[in-house]
Amino acid sequence: MKSLIKLFWILALVPALVFLNGCNDDGDDNPDPDPVAQDRFEVVKNYVIANGMDLPNILDSWITTSENVYTVMTDDDATNDYYIIDIRTSTDFGNGHIQWAHNSTLVNILEEAKNAEGKKVLVVCYTGQTAGHGVVALRLSGYPDAQVLKWGMASWNPTTAGAWLNSTGDAASGSANWTAAPGAIATNKVGTAPKLEFLTDDPAEILADRVGELLANGFKGVNATDALAAPDNYFINNFWAATDVEHYGNIKGAYRINPLSIAGGEYAYLDAGSKVLTYCWTGQTSSMITAYLNILGFDAYSLKFGSNSMLYSTLESHKFSDTEIKDYPLAQ
Repeated sequence: MKSLIKLFWILALVPALVFLNGCNDDGDDNPDPDPVAQDRFEVVKNYVIANGMDLPNILDSWITTSENVYTVMTDDDATNDYYIIDIRTSTDFGNGHIQWAHNSTLVNILEEAKNAEGKKVLVVCYTGQTAGHGVVALRLSGYPDAQVLKWGMASWNPTTAGAWLNSTGDAASGSANWTAAPGAIATNKVGTAPKLEFLTDDPAEILADRVGELLANGFKGVNATDALAAPDNYFINNFWAATDVEHYGNIKGAYRINPLSIAGGEYAYLDAGSKVLTYCWTGQTSSMITAYLNILGFDAYSLKFGSNSMLYSTLESHKFSDTEIKDYPLAQ
């Protein structure tokens, strides 16, 4: 009889246990919902402003010359030396490089910078354009004094100047999509805002992820011939002064959003729903801007070689020439 009573209570408890287990958060009937990524653009925007990483801060003293670098590296004061990172191919590096340079890649630049030991980081590429992407990544990652070598290795020695000497041109000459002086700048209007979809709401974590993606994607540039052939494929921002547009003209349909900042709200005039193409004089400033905009969530591009590839013959300043090429020694 006792055995039958025990069996009765066991059978009675089984449904209750099953019911309780079904109510558990780990059960299949009412599982916890999967977390959903949220737009964290505002979080990152507030973070970069609060931490002195708005675009104007990033563009403060971001470039230096071969003359300055050579002087600093050869004087008697070792405390002002640069830690030089050359991101050209290992083959080109081996054929001739700055004596004090360390060869790396754009994607690995943050790892290489860890070896700087407090020195100011200088990024060197062929023309000073790809280096801009690297310097933006560095300045957003704890290296606020990182700089670009102006004109890249093209300014260091005649044997490394080919990348610039072979890339100047007059693509705007005769183009139906070049508006002659005094130009016709499009009226600014609020565009589609960028989105940064993340599970985390930690802005430092998000920023680090965006920097990593920027470096992994590499330099994002557009040739002048392609931009002039189909300017409607882009949201084009001319980063000149207004007086320069009046003097030279501009690409048809281009805007002029300059200054461009987060805190000042000018970023809102860009259109995250389009390919944002920035052009400047040489492609160096526009590379910096392009890198920054990509980190913020824009699909941004830099016009390669800037106005030097569109108006070279008529440019009166901001022009690469033989006078920019020094004759400093190369190591092999």
